[in-house]
Amino acid sequence: MKFQKLVLTAVIAATFGIVGCSKQSSVDTAPLEKSFASADAPTKSASDSVVSEVKSANYSGAMADLTKLAQNAKLTPEQQQAVKDVLAQVQKAMADTAGSAAADANKAAGDLQKSLPK
Repeated sequence: MKFQKLVLTAVIAATFGIVGCSKQSSVDTAPLEKSFASADAPTKSASDSVVSEVKSANYSGAMADLTKLAQNAKLTPEQQQAVKDVLAQVQKAMADTAGSAAADANKAAGDLQKSLPK
């Protein structure tokens, strides 16, 4: 029984390691950074926060901030488009991350079943 717990713990740790160390963000924030470079201080700060969250793969925080940013009535058409584009990329990245985590978890469960005595 202790061996099974040890194996299970190792498999779970490996799964989290794989998911956590997967490729860097596939979200291109350059258009967002460019379009908000000359924005007023609060708006620029909000866009900088989004960029920081995307780069640290905090996609849920980035989506929340992007939604707030999109509601700003003073955005230029270029800024509005940049927000929409980055929001779509963040949504795709979230879906990809969730799919990857599910696949890794399924593989880990399969490996665990194979390693257990019958």
